[in-house]
Parts: sequence; C-alpha cells; structure tokens
Amino acid sequence: MKKSLAILAVLLMTVVCSVFAKTEAIQRISYPGGKCFFYRLYLRDKKGGPYTLSQPDSFLSRRALERRLRQHIAVDSTDLPVSPLYMSMVRVKGIEIIGKSKWNNTLLIRVATEKQLKSLDNLDFITKKLKVFTAPDSINRRTRTVARKEFSSWNRSETEEYGTTTLQINQLDGMPLHTANYRGKGKLIAVFDGGFMNVDRIPAFHNVRFAAHPRDFVYPRAKNIYQEMDHGTMVLSTLAANEPHYFIGTAPDAEYVLVRCEDEYTESRAEEDYWAEAAEYADSLGVDVINSSLGYHDFDDKSSNYPYSAQDGMTALISRTASMVARKGMILVNSAGNDGMGSWKRINFPADARDILTVGAVDEDGVNAPFSSVGPTADGRIKPDCMALGSSTSVISGRGSIINDMGTSFSAPLVAGLVACLWQALPDKNALQIMDLVRRSSNRYTTPDNVYGYGIPDFWKALKMGR
Repeated sequence: MKKSLAILAVLLMTVVCSVFAKTEAIQRISYPGGKCFFYRLYLRDKKGGPYTLSQPDSFLSRRALERRLRQHIAVDSTDLPVSPLYMSMVRVKGIEIIGKSKWNNTLLIRVATEKQLKSLDNLDFITKKLKVFTAPDSINRRTRTVARKEFSSWNRSETEEYGTTTLQINQLDGMPLHTANYRGKGKLIAVFDGGFMNVDRIPAFHNVRFAAHPRDFVYPRAKNIYQEMDHGTMVLSTLAANEPHYFIGTAPDAEYVLVRCEDEYTESRAEEDYWAEAAEYADSLGVDVINSSLGYHDFDDKSSNYPYSAQDGMTALISRTASMVARKGMILVNSAGNDGMGSWKRINFPADARDILTVGAVDEDGVNAPFSSVGPTADGRIKPDCMALGSSTSVISGRGSIINDMGTSFSAPLVAGLVACLWQALPDKNALQIMDLVRRSSNRYTTPDNVYGYGIPDFWKALKMGR
C-alpha cells in the first residue's frame, strides 16, 4: 500500500512539474546587454546646469513640494539634478550613460571595454571611477505564466470580509484603522521590486489606483515589467488588492506607482544605482511611502561584497541613499532580509539605513521566523525596527492564485500599507514622527533586541498615541 502511494505521489509530482514547466519555463540566453562593464562616476559638483533652488518646480512635482512644505523640509543642493553639462561632456567621449543619481551626484555608465575609461581621464569634474558590474556570458530567463481569471472557490470566506488576509492585518491591529475609513486614501505608495508579472491581467488588480505608468531603472530595460518575475506581484497584492471575502490588502484605497530597480538575473553593486535613481524618482512624484522588499550583501563579484563593518547606514551607496529618504519627507519600509539561517545572518543593505522602518518576519503566533535576518547595525543601532507576518503571508501570485509564501519581502508591505493608513489619519505628523509612533506602539518597545527589534506594531494604538 505504501509503495503504491509512493508511486502515485511521484506520478502526481511529475504532472505538477510538467504543468509548471509549461507555464513558467526557464531558458538560458545570452546576456541581453552584451559584453560590457558598468562604472559609477562620482562628480565634483553640479555646475553648468540651468536648475536653481529658487525654482524647484522645474525638477520636483507640485505634490512633492507640497509634501515637503507640510513637513517644513527645505529643498537643498542634493535635490538639484546632475549637471547636464557634465553629462554631455561624458557623452561626447562616446560613453553611454545608463543611470544617474542627483542625491549622490553620480553617473552610471556602460563601456564595452575598460580602455574606454581612459577617454575620461582629462575630465577633472570626475573625482572617482568605480566598477560596479561585469556582464556575464549568459543568464537564466523566465517566461511569462498564464494568469487565472478568478480565484478558487475554496479561497472565499463567508464569515470574514478580509478572507485570507484577516490574520496578517489583525496581527498588526490594522482592522480598526480600516473600520474608521483609514485605508490609505490620498497617500501615494511606490513599490520597488524586480517585476510585476501579470498585474495587467489579474482581475484582482484591475481596480488598483495607479498614479503613474510603471518605471524601469534596470539596464537593459525590460520590454514589459508585467512579463518579469512575480515577486512584485505578490508584494503589491498584500498592499493594494481589494477583493472582499477573498483578499484585502493593508492599503486598498492608496494610489500606487510600480518601479523596477532589481535585476533578477544578476547581482551587482549597479543595483544600488538603480535603487537610488528609483528613490529620487519616487521623491519627484510626491510619493509618501516606499516599500522596498529588496536587499543586498552577496554579489556575483565576491570582491565587491560589503563587510559587516560597512553596515552603518552611510557606507554603501544604497544605504546612504535610503538614509536620506526621510529627510525628503518620505517613509521607507524595507525588508530585513532572509539570511537568518545562513552564514551572513545579518540584515541586508539598505536595511541598515537610518531613519527607516526595517521589517523582520514572525509566524502567526508572533514567534520570530528563523530565516528572518537580525541586527544590530555595525554602529550599534537596533535592527530590525519591527516585525510582521512573514511565515507565512497570504499573497496573490503571478498566476493570479491566492497562495501562502514566506519571507520578510511580504512582512514589509503589510507594515508599509498600514503606515500609509496611519499617516492618512495623522496628516500633520512628519515622516520621523510616524515612524516613531510605529516603534513606540510595538509590543517589545521597552525591551528591544536585535531579533525582534521593537516587536510587532499595534497600529490602532499608534493612532491613539498620535492624537
């Protein structure tokens, strides 16, 4: 009998794997960017540009300026765009510019051979050149899956309006915020990820309010971010979906912008540059909350790995940039990382950034998930900041199915959505004050540690504390 069952199990697994292969095949292809190298150029200043601090509306949207005005944040030199004069002088040398960061005053360039860099030697406004990427010969390429047109009947709950997401929102005491009609209305959330497979096809996303077209900062640009990985699809679902009795996210009434800044196929410091430009783009739109379920520490080129001593929130470009987000009037919610059971164990970059909410994962009983990365930062700050359900979280996959998946990638957006709801309820608070309320409302606030941080937030308590 056991042998028959074992054979049947193998046959069933074969069928499942066969179906999976047909819907999400992996193929090996040549690197689409060709043989090349990326370098980060650090620039001396921003001279030669037409932009001035007296006319910020030429490089920041009205919404961005109004957000800063509410929080008494002045526009400063970091907000000025990278000098177009310097960019043109680089291009004249035959160098392709594929990215830029005004907050860091850097350019990201692509060269076919490293000899091309010599043409830049006489440009004295370039203070440093740093290699951040070497193209691989080939990569694994994922094909788009077929999306379901409706949820399975067994996903429906006759008794729970929130269906499969009831537990993950209740654990954060977010339901009273929604009951009080604080569901993120008027707030703009940017979702940073590596792809949003089938978001354009899955019915559960058809009513999501998108404030702008998706943007892609990864080189080479994707033909269609809705055909890339579905990690961002799952993240977005925990925030934005609104399907009563099946699945409701933590901020279903917010507006969203989708941003691709993660290269699924390679791992390099160039992704820091993508992330930085994405953050600046979010700022320019007037985004209130950024959810970044991304983190880095182990690159393809091991010589470029950061040591733990760099986790001070200011050394890695991505962390330095993340540490600036609150000073621009936004709140960054970043996943802690899933390295708790590996040799690294620590939070990733930019989870070490200052003035952000770094989120780890717990199970339904509030117990730390073993995979959830731990702190502290190298300079002794408590990390993570808080915890949410990540072992496991109810999400909508790229196939349009409701599934359970594990990771701090999914605990972070639970917090990000309720941060938007809390800020909607307390519009006079600034970014730092809202984050402080989240920490203070958490169940381990008086006894924080570097596994749970300040614990699981209670967002209804945070609202009452903030009034």
